[in-house]
Amino acid sequence: MSAENWKKGKPQEESEDWLVTYADAITLLMAFFIIFFSISKVDKGKFDQMRQGIGKDILRKETILPMQELKVDIQDIVYTLKADEAVKVTTDSEGVVLEFASGAFYKSGTAELNEAAYPLLNSVAQTILSPKYANFSIEVEGHTDDDPISTLQYPSNWELSAGRASRVVRHFIEQGIVANRQKAVGYAATIPKVPNRTPEGVSIPENKEANRRVVVRLKPQSNPEGRFDYEMPSFGPKGPVVDVPQMGTVSTMEDQ
Repeated sequence: MSAENWKKGKPQEESEDWLVTYADAITLLMAFFIIFFSISKVDKGKFDQMRQGIGKDILRKETILPMQELKVDIQDIVYTLKADEAVKVTTDSEGVVLEFASGAFYKSGTAELNEAAYPLLNSVAQTILSPKYANFSIEVEGHTDDDPISTLQYPSNWELSAGRASRVVRHFIEQGIVANRQKAVGYAATIPKVPNRTPEGVSIPENKEANRRVVVRLKPQSNPEGRFDYEMPSFGPKGPVVDVPQMGTVSTMEDQ
């Protein structure tokens, strides 16, 4: 306290400015732990996009990420083979997306690939096998229109869509891509891009053609080998307890 206040016997009031600094420190510490907890399981695709944004907006420089580079490499393949009318290459929050028109890649009503499909699939496989894309996983989706199918091999669109997706996965395995980097899923007609019919129920042929497609998703994974992080089933007294998938999933896991 000052000499004057000391002489008068009056204690000097202490400043509480330190409380502001203390509160700021606690708030920052809490924010750090919240962020740390929220990214404990990293979505590699979103993380790469965030990293690119930091490089572009803060560091004022363009950052070329593996996901972008892979998209460019796949687009080059499509343009070189003049397949841009049958194949679309885009990106979403999870990775690179290739969409194949079923009519150009499969024989009608089957999961058998047309001869014209092999050069493109082979080139895509060789690109994915590059060491710089080693952490990318592959998820192949099969989609159909709502016209029913009923054959001995394909009793419904579920079998047809799953068969078309798994046929691509099997071809990638034949090209040297390990099975545990891949997954095949059949969605039948449950996820149309556009309506198959008018509100009155009239068929729309061009929309049905757009809905008959196979989608290949190339997703960066946090592990170095691009494996899917599967959870092992728990075992009870009567055997394994496994959740039954609702979308007709066909898995290529080697340990199943």
